[in-house]
Amino acid sequence: MWLGKSLDLEEDMEEIRSKIKREIFDNVKKRRLTPLEFTIIEHIFNNQIISGYDLIRVLNEHFAGTWEAQSGTIYPLLSKLKRDGFLKVKTVKTQIGPLRKVYSLSEAGEEILKVKVNKNFFDQLKFVRNVLIELSSIYINSFPEKVKEDKIKEVQKLMEEISEYVIETIPSSVEFKIKCNNCGSEVGREGARFCPYCSASLFEEDNSKEGDTKKSKK
Repeated sequence: MWLGKSLDLEEDMEEIRSKIKREIFDNVKKRRLTPLEFTIIEHIFNNQIISGYDLIRVLNEHFAGTWEAQSGTIYPLLSKLKRDGFLKVKTVKTQIGPLRKVYSLSEAGEEILKVKVNKNFFDQLKFVRNVLIELSSIYINSFPEKVKEDKIKEVQKLMEEISEYVIETIPSSVEFKIKCNNCGSEVGREGARFCPYCSASLFEEDNSKEGDTKKSKK
């Protein structure tokens, strides 16, 4: 949840330069990112490597109906982020179709993301907490008095379920590994949904959905 017209990266890049001897920002041509650009970078980081098609699907899950990511918006942003030095792109062969482009973060893109998130992590959590409280209050008070007590219980139960889901989903071990069924490689970042070596989905349901989508277009 990144608000504002843009995220200033200059201070973060200077902080990284002070810690890393190597120059990794030679190809970075931009010092500000929009919230959507930064959200794209976050999702690419968590997936390690991802195609534009799958990124759009993941973003739509992330925004949960509040905004719809479309190819006409996302693909130009991916090209722009690559051109500005935040992303890398390569062409890979998939197990069910033709060649496709997959995206990953450049070294500079990954370092900037880590610094920005680390510096703002607790403030962002407080912001999410405040949004949940405000939305819940508006939701409850939008109903007549006679049903408010039931709505309070409904919201409290939902918040408990959300809290449990978040706790269960957060990586519990740095040793987490999952094996790609397509190429056999081990993927070591929990939260990743696509193999960084062959780009295949790490979950069978994603592969079946994509296959069904391709069949329906024929």
